[in-house]
Amino acid sequence: MTSKGFTTKIVHSDRLLNIEYGALHAPIHNAVAYGFNEVQGLIDVFQGAAGHAYARQSTPTIDALQQKIKTIDNGIASIVFASGMAAVVTTFLALLKSGDHLICSRFLFGSTNSVMNTLQNYGVEVTLVDATNIAEVEEAKQSNTRMVFVETIANPVTQIAALQEIGELCARQKLVYVIDNTVASSYLFDASTVGASLIVTSLSKYVAGHGNALGGAITDTGIFDWQNYPNIFEAYQKGDAKMWGIKQLLKKGLRDMGGCLSSQMAHLISIGCETMALRMDRQCDNAMSLAVFLDAHPKVAKVYYPGLKSHPQHEMAKKLFKKFGAILSFDLNESEDCGALLNKLKIVILATHLGDNRTLALPVAATIFAEGGLDMRLKMGISETMVRCSMGIENTIDLINDFKQALD
Repeated sequence: MTSKGFTTKIVHSDRLLNIEYGALHAPIHNAVAYGFNEVQGLIDVFQGAAGHAYARQSTPTIDALQQKIKTIDNGIASIVFASGMAAVVTTFLALLKSGDHLICSRFLFGSTNSVMNTLQNYGVEVTLVDATNIAEVEEAKQSNTRMVFVETIANPVTQIAALQEIGELCARQKLVYVIDNTVASSYLFDASTVGASLIVTSLSKYVAGHGNALGGAITDTGIFDWQNYPNIFEAYQKGDAKMWGIKQLLKKGLRDMGGCLSSQMAHLISIGCETMALRMDRQCDNAMSLAVFLDAHPKVAKVYYPGLKSHPQHEMAKKLFKKFGAILSFDLNESEDCGALLNKLKIVILATHLGDNRTLALPVAATIFAEGGLDMRLKMGISETMVRCSMGIENTIDLINDFKQALD
């Protein structure tokens, strides 16, 4: 049987579950608790058998979405959460302990950057590195290093980590390699191809796509040998060792920490992801066109977009990704006021978020990276006049004309 394409697998995923009445979409199961005719059935589910007992850990609707995420990530198992940040924090808290060391990219989404401070308060050592430089990543390795965490395309400056080289390093050193693939998405980039152990994704962004649902996911690619990992609880060291990590994330993370996704949100995300490839093709094309326009404009000092040849990791992006992503950032000349520019936009919406069907823009330094302060922003390459754009699916010429009139 020939393998199916990305979208074909998604749109036929639900109906292949043999849903009642021939429904094409998995229904929304709102029940919190699930009953059993005999007590042994309840005991079996608590001890790991397939089935549902309590909605904090699973529902049939959640299972259907997890099956889709596992498929598009090319993994062996996925767990979904109430938000992308719930997935990120669960990864750290369920797999690291006091005295462990984490190597982390310093080019991080604002909230994830904040989590690094929290982890250090809990006794986890964190070293922030320039993840585009494999030598710096390798130099940070310590005897107690357990994990390396990077984002595929950094938000908002679009630096691309040395993904392949870090994967090779983690394989040699037996480190858990966690890639946050939110900005690239599983459509543009298969993180398992560079050796990712775990793929973390904010489903709220390009997977759901319509700005109407929060969610997050962790996918285990099956690459990491959890028998080599010292932090797996004895209770989970049973059965197939490939499933030990995801089992601990489910029990110590989702069950104990409670960041569970509702069935309603799971349904919206599941429906939204059917058009993921179609949306992202248009969004990436819009980003490329706007990047070229802005790069040539005299009032723009610099454009940050992997599709431009001037981008430091352009060749790597061309090799690894289907397209170059749907976010771009730019600096205005120092004499220009980015607030005044943004206020003149008529189509583009002044809002945070990524992956919406509508194009969104914001002043980076004063909003999503205000908390970290000037010193942190400088280390991340964020200027005080930087504008970030999350590209939507509008007609390209309308977006270019909107920026043209605002700049002029």
